[in-house]
Amino acid sequence: MNVLAGRRVVDVTASLAGPYCTQLLGALGAEVTKVEPPGGDHARAWGPPFVGDDGALWFAANAGKQSVTLDLRRDRSRLLELVDECDVFVQSLRPGLAEEHGIDAATLRARRPSLVHVSIAAYASRPGYDPLVQALSGIMSVTGEAEGPPVRVGVSLIDFATGQWAAIGVLTALLRGGGATIEVSLYETSLALLAGQIAGGGIAGRHGSAFPLIAPYEVFAGDLMIAAGSDALWARLRGVLGLEDDPRFRTNPERVANRSALRDAIEAALAGRPTSEWEQALVDAGVPAARVRTVAEAMADSETAATGILQQLGAGVTVAPPLRIDGERPSYASPPPPLAR
Repeated sequence: MNVLAGRRVVDVTASLAGPYCTQLLGALGAEVTKVEPPGGDHARAWGPPFVGDDGALWFAANAGKQSVTLDLRRDRSRLLELVDECDVFVQSLRPGLAEEHGIDAATLRARRPSLVHVSIAAYASRPGYDPLVQALSGIMSVTGEAEGPPVRVGVSLIDFATGQWAAIGVLTALLRGGGATIEVSLYETSLALLAGQIAGGGIAGRHGSAFPLIAPYEVFAGDLMIAAGSDALWARLRGVLGLEDDPRFRTNPERVANRSALRDAIEAALAGRPTSEWEQALVDAGVPAARVRTVAEAMADSETAATGILQQLGAGVTVAPPLRIDGERPSYASPPPPLAR
């Protein structure tokens, strides 16, 4: 997949959001040079687990790149040489540092007007990480069991999503001819992910695996996710489980209002058979249902293998971009680079 062949990207980012953005651009054919400080991106040490010498998260976001080591205070001239040869510059320095080092958008675009300059921040005025933004934005307030404490989403959701938005911004700028200043932040991404709750006036509360606007739409019997998102699907589910046509459950608003009684009825019906049998019976009836699996089980599943999305890169496995264009999936040209010495 070489739609960005000939394009050069300079990556002055760390952690996860910025590296994931530039990894995606590399999968589309761009040549990506990752600029690391002496000692390397701190995310290399995020482990165990490690893939070779580097942390698994670092491995997951830096495939297909070259690495150079530069001290931004002492090696600015070398960095500017890279800028003079690139189309896209991506930085995620803490607020004020890009200006201090003279690599902010105004400075670099004055030097190279065709440059697409991308700034990735946590907030407008201070540094931060994915879980801090989950806390501040309200995502943690709606994640976890109703009677338990707020918890972070189990994946680095905001980092990965912010990296995707940054890549979309780059592609948009290149399509219109280059020469653009792109700004994204983890905080804005987190608010976008809360669009449903915000549209509902700030829907609050933690509901475990359930979604507060739809029922039944949660895990039952400990490990069976059922997502009957319409009255028609509820009728099918009721038929498979042998439940009576209870007037409390006829419409989604009624089922939401009587969620506790609905859950009790479904749990009682499921008690007589193992999850694997119920999963098959529901799927056969056209009811969206799935057993809760481990990540290792999902990796080993035949459907995962059929997608071809898992890519072996040297000593580790990473996930290629989740799209195909004319049947072709973008992939990474090489494993993440060793730290330049």
